[in-house]
Amino acid sequence: MSSAPSIKSLLKRNVQWAAERKREDPDYFRRLSRLQSPEFLWIGCSDSRVPANVITGLQPGEVFVHRNVANLVNPGDLNCLSVLQFAVDVLKVRHIIVCGHHGCAGVRAALAGERHGLSEYWLHPVSDLAASHRAELAALGDPEERLNRLCELSVIEQVRQVAETPIVRDAWTSGQRLAVHGWVYSLRDGLLRDLGCTREE
Repeated sequence: MSSAPSIKSLLKRNVQWAAERKREDPDYFRRLSRLQSPEFLWIGCSDSRVPANVITGLQPGEVFVHRNVANLVNPGDLNCLSVLQFAVDVLKVRHIIVCGHHGCAGVRAALAGERHGLSEYWLHPVSDLAASHRAELAALGDPEERLNRLCELSVIEQVRQVAETPIVRDAWTSGQRLAVHGWVYSLRDGLLRDLGCTREE
């Protein structure tokens, strides 16, 4: 197994990447610097294996992104709410996508009741969700299937949380066209799946 890249190598790779972009498209950075009119806000997990624009085939500037451990929307999280408000009120996004992923380590930790300091507090809503769906989860014999189902249930709950924020409610009241979607991503096959919990008014 190869060793992890060093900090210096990241800067070197950046220089190579920027040069390659300019070689392929001389106007790339000039165009990118003027582009920030995304139709989509992505609320996803911090997991580096789930990069929003890559798995959706979107270019930089086409999706506004907020990420945190286990893609949670906590009513007390000013960071998430600030991103949400900026996306809705300033950028006028048309779609908010809450995207979780199967095998999420944060959801796994909450399901197992593992202690991880501050992140344990952060993941408490997932633990509560697991408790409220105990019977459904217990009926699933395979531990991985249980984990993946809780990942999906959490996304559905986060869609509800987004839809009930004053930010989104006010946008709907004013007639702004806005939909909130819940998706889950599979690391096994690279595919996104719509969980059928879209909210719009």
